[in-house]
Amino acid sequence: MKKLFFTLSILGFFAMGLHAQETPVAKTDSIVFDKMVHDYGTIEQGGDGNCEFIFTNTGDEPLVLTAVRASCGCTLPEWSKEPIAPGKTGVIKVKYDTRRVGPINKVIRVASNAENANVVLRITGNVVAKQ
Repeated sequence: MKKLFFTLSILGFFAMGLHAQETPVAKTDSIVFDKMVHDYGTIEQGGDGNCEFIFTNTGDEPLVLTAVRASCGCTLPEWSKEPIAPGKTGVIKVKYDTRRVGPINKVIRVASNAENANVVLRITGNVVAKQ
C-alpha cells in the first residue's frame, strides 16, 4: 500500500510539472513610440494640457491597443480601438487637468497584442498659479 501511494505521489508530482510548462507563443507585432515622455515644462493653471504620443506598428500583423490607463483621474487618455495595420501609425491623445497647481508626474500604461505588450508612457511638468 505504501509503495502504491509513493508511486502515485511521484507520478502526480511529475504530471503537475508537465502541465505547468506552456509553449511560448511567437508574437510578430511590435509597437514603437515617437517619445516615451512628454514634458509640458512650466504651464499656467488652466492652460492647454493636451499632448499626443504617436506610435508605429513595426510588426507583421495588425496591432490592437487593448487598454490605455492613466495613473489617476486627472489624466484622460483617448485612443483608437481599431487595429493598426503593419507600417501604419496611430495616436494616443492625453488630456491633463491643469486646474491643479503643482508638479506633474503621471504614468500612462499601454497594453496591446505586441511583443512589447506593456509600455509605460510618462507626462511631466509643473503647473503654476494663474497670475
